[in-house]
Amino acid sequence: MIAKLAWKNIWFKPLNTILSVILLTSSVAIITTLVLVEKQFEEKFSSNIDGVDLVMGAQGSPLQLILSAVYQVDAPTGNISYDSAKVWMQHPFVQKAIPLAFGDNYRGYKILGTTPDYLDKYGAEISEGKLFEKNFEVVIGSDIAQKLSLKIGDEFFGSHGDAAEGEVHDHYAYKVVGIAKPTGKVVDNLILCTIPSVWQMHGGHGEEENPAHGEEGHVHVEGEHHEEADMTLDEPGMEITAVLLKFRNKMGIVTWPRIIAQNTKMQVASPAIEVNRLFSLFGIGISALQYLAYGIMLISGISIFIALYNTLKERENEFALMRVNGAKRLQLLKVVMSESLLLCVVGFIFGRNKE
Repeated sequence: MIAKLAWKNIWFKPLNTILSVILLTSSVAIITTLVLVEKQFEEKFSSNIDGVDLVMGAQGSPLQLILSAVYQVDAPTGNISYDSAKVWMQHPFVQKAIPLAFGDNYRGYKILGTTPDYLDKYGAEISEGKLFEKNFEVVIGSDIAQKLSLKIGDEFFGSHGDAAEGEVHDHYAYKVVGIAKPTGKVVDNLILCTIPSVWQMHGGHGEEENPAHGEEGHVHVEGEHHEEADMTLDEPGMEITAVLLKFRNKMGIVTWPRIIAQNTKMQVASPAIEVNRLFSLFGIGISALQYLAYGIMLISGISIFIALYNTLKERENEFALMRVNGAKRLQLLKVVMSESLLLCVVGFIFGRNKE
């Protein structure tokens, strides 16, 4: 009975009620969305750095190195000598080392030279076809297969650099031999091939040693190579972009940044440290939006209070009549509180549904 009466009362002045519900809905929706976005943001970033203790690459910004090598969302800091990198990749402290050579792109999706260990790291099993074995055989991520409608046996030409409208390398065609299962990680949006594929693509095309702006980090081959003979990982004088490192113990994680910096022209960066830095930068913006949402919620609460107060003033005669008919003060209080609760519940439900 009280709930029914409260429901009718809050719609006595529909404009005030709708305004209060809109304010509550907005604040709940903003807070809920921010919480979900922050959670998904952290989960996505954390899942992609699992199994990567350090990233070795060219000197420059450590954050840029992590974003480019792990998340594939930034330009690389440059290239490093594969011969020099192999010395450290075979260090006793290293449990697993995955080399990366940035190639070109196909319709905006990056072509990445690497080893099958890269797929294993992300748990990307082959759903169709097989792993790449020969040069210019590629395994594509599940998102690419779906968006570009690529299938086993299809062939395509890569475009130079990161831009989809870059110069097309039409002297070698990539062939799709495998499609990876969806993982929800960065590998879903990559085209993976052997590292010699990247070397041979640019070696046969005669890339300049000094890349133009926007092409830093894409592998360029030094010296003379033959187009007819497939290149291998044993080629001397080659360059790669970065190496993902996993250590046998924490000693390597602690000591390698200093050792590499002092003894080579390379750097190693910790994904965990750089991601925490990134979270702190994004956290400022997220906190500001959360405070805004709390402010809107406070305003909506004040709005409800004022609306109920005005209603009480206008309903003095109604409450007096109810008292004459035997209603107790507690019952009147329950009616008023029920009206407030109903407004909050309606606003909360609408706000949650907005997510």
